[in-house]
Amino acid sequence: MTSADFPLNPPVNRLIGPMPKIGIRPAIDGRWNGVRESLEDQTMNMARNVARFLSENLRHANGLPVECVIADTCIGGVAEAAQAAAKFAREGVGVSITVSPCWCYGSETMDMDPLTPKAVWGFNGTERPGAVYLAAVLAAHNQKGLPAFGIYGHDVQDGGDQSIPADVQGKLLQFARSALAVAVMRGKSYLSMGGVSMGIAGSIVDQGFFESYLGMRVEAIDMSEFTRRMEEGIYDPQEFTRALAWVKQYCKEGRDHNVPEKQRSRAQKDRDWETVVKMALIARDLMIGNPKLAALGFGEEAMGRNALLSGFQGQRQWTDHSPNGDFFEAMLNSSFDWNGIREAFVVATENDSLNGVSMLFGHLLSNTAQIFADVRTYWSPAAVKRVTGYELAGKAAGGMIHLINSGAASLDAAGLMQRGGQPAMKPFWEVTPEEAEKSLQATEWYPAATGYFRGGGYSSGFRTRAEMPMTMTRLNMVKGLGPALQIAEGYTVDIPDAVHAVLNERTDPTWPTHWFVPNVTGSGPFRDVYSVMNAWGANHGAISYGHIGADLITLASMLRIPVYMHNVDEERIFRPSAWNAFGTAGLEAADFRACAAFGSLYG
Repeated sequence: MTSADFPLNPPVNRLIGPMPKIGIRPAIDGRWNGVRESLEDQTMNMARNVARFLSENLRHANGLPVECVIADTCIGGVAEAAQAAAKFAREGVGVSITVSPCWCYGSETMDMDPLTPKAVWGFNGTERPGAVYLAAVLAAHNQKGLPAFGIYGHDVQDGGDQSIPADVQGKLLQFARSALAVAVMRGKSYLSMGGVSMGIAGSIVDQGFFESYLGMRVEAIDMSEFTRRMEEGIYDPQEFTRALAWVKQYCKEGRDHNVPEKQRSRAQKDRDWETVVKMALIARDLMIGNPKLAALGFGEEAMGRNALLSGFQGQRQWTDHSPNGDFFEAMLNSSFDWNGIREAFVVATENDSLNGVSMLFGHLLSNTAQIFADVRTYWSPAAVKRVTGYELAGKAAGGMIHLINSGAASLDAAGLMQRGGQPAMKPFWEVTPEEAEKSLQATEWYPAATGYFRGGGYSSGFRTRAEMPMTMTRLNMVKGLGPALQIAEGYTVDIPDAVHAVLNERTDPTWPTHWFVPNVTGSGPFRDVYSVMNAWGANHGAISYGHIGADLITLASMLRIPVYMHNVDEERIFRPSAWNAFGTAGLEAADFRACAAFGSLYG
């Protein structure tokens, strides 16, 4: 390996439209002749400190820095509120944070944009009543149906203290990460490559959901577009040559598990490699476009579909005749390919758009590549011992869930990257060439099981060989209710090779495996590991690195999507102030009532 084979690509916005910025609104007591003047410096410094803190601690998933825009003046009334709104519109602000150390005129200074996620930090001090303003302006937000998040520090600060307390920092970041995800999704596309796969409900793409809840549009193509582009040469031939050579060097072909009479010939397998590499180029170009195509005379195809997310049907109309999409799904979902280390794409196998949205949530909140998997099997300790003679221990002592699927699991999930000496999945700008190569070395590309995939192809085979904090999530659609989210924080676990081999051979050994143990609470759907599996709402789950359940709950509340199953500690939950009015004893039920009352974000 040379570092030239895995160059770190600079951050870039691959999609149309600027990255959203965070607008900081310093609100002030509007009374001149002494009161306002005495507060100007403190209020504006508060805004500057928040802007500096967020810019230093946040990045977009594409690696670009998060920019903050501060209103030109403190906001003491409606005229200055309008001036700030006009500036934010010019600057592309998609997130609003109001800060104040003092009393202000609530409804005169508030942000009235109905689509912008909003938070207010009221300084906890005794010299001026910042907390009183916070309560008053949140009441105005709630009364007008414009939910806002309230941030109030736990401990009193002195008036001259310009620091941001740790608890306030945590809420600022939690709000900002989620709000930026909302703003990034707005105006982008879901690209449906094909239609319904094997009757999987998530691949019945609900355009109304994407439009009303996410502010996204759905673009749909037939899978024959792949055939057309391959036959007519609508891809970059130079990149194809380079990509194929890279694949031959770094993508190891595994043994053929098919019975001899069902195996494809060597010539067919070599053609399959060429086809799946072309499919990777074409799927990417369909999502984001490729200026090289314009130079080849394909101006329309060069533009792409401005797709932040896509899904590929594959089975069965494509895979009964042509090589499957497993290779291109896995490579696009990874943080590296023949062009080097770069932001992972988000591609859902079997066109499961709902699992794709779950993956997208995880990607935007964690900045990391995502795992798409079947929630396949619960293995109890007794069953494992009966089959293998091995007694599960450690985090797996109560059993584990086998996550496995032929398609879109990121190779980042091999567990061979590190952060602080611990296994991790990382934002692409932290991935080293050595880690990318190790992840490839841990992966074998098995000739596709021709019982499933008559047209051939290749499926990635690896297992997550590390204990890592993970969050599994799933967006489900229920008639009469709408969208609802499930969240399970837990850990991947590793087991001895011999035990893994026995368990894995009972399913399909040519697919990537992740042994997952959710954190259990002893009650409800998290009573034990079995109960989590039993309560899961669909056959698929999206798995993201880290315990991001709290951020997912915050994001869901912004989109008005209720969360009906989670194991996130109550003190980590951060929702808009208005949610308290819908009930404080049962937060899950209150979330459902609040989401129903306010309705989808985009109507």
